[in-house]
Amino acid sequence: MKRKALIVQGGWDGHEPVQVAEIFRQVLTECDFEVEVSDTLDAFLDRDKLMSLHLIIPVWTMGKITNEQLQPVLEAVASGVGIAGCHGGMCDSFRESTEWQFMTGGQWVAHPGNDGTRHTINIKRGSSPIVEGIEDFEVVTEQYYMHVDPAIEVLATTRFPVVDGPHAANGVVDVPVVWTKRWGKGRVFYCSLGHHADIVAMEQTLTIMRRGFLWAAEGKDLV
Repeated sequence: MKRKALIVQGGWDGHEPVQVAEIFRQVLTECDFEVEVSDTLDAFLDRDKLMSLHLIIPVWTMGKITNEQLQPVLEAVASGVGIAGCHGGMCDSFRESTEWQFMTGGQWVAHPGNDGTRHTINIKRGSSPIVEGIEDFEVVTEQYYMHVDPAIEVLATTRFPVVDGPHAANGVVDVPVVWTKRWGKGRVFYCSLGHHADIVAMEQTLTIMRRGFLWAAEGKDLV
């Protein structure tokens, strides 16, 4: 029987959620998943359906989620369903929902320099098969400054400051870009790259996302 994944797309159009969701759909289809793509958060209301999944992928930025929509997701992931995503599609989805942030492991707070900022992604070698064989690489896109859960396992970072601003007064800091964590029996995967679909489609990003999806989904089989 094929593993099942649910992609929920929407929110702010500037992050190209439809295009990003289609890239993710293709990746999962190539990995032999049965994939459903929904454009409503009401897809989260069916608790039993969520429990039957291997993977949930949110591609939704700056939205609002009701408690009725949120609780089935929290419960499904805690039961062993994986959750994985990128950029604002997962860690700037619901700014008012601290429970969502608690599960996902972080929240976007700033991108000094905005889009077009050249910066380096530093791979934490030996941290996980998800990033094995990938060398440090440069990107020209938003550099995400994240507030993060100390429980996350960091797989890659980026160094601030690249551009000047009030944050530069703190000196050099390394902010997580790629991480994993656990939520009950479920696996959580996140990558902060992905402002637009072209960044998601980069070889390094797409490799990391594919591996992250598979890692998160595999947790369901171990429950």
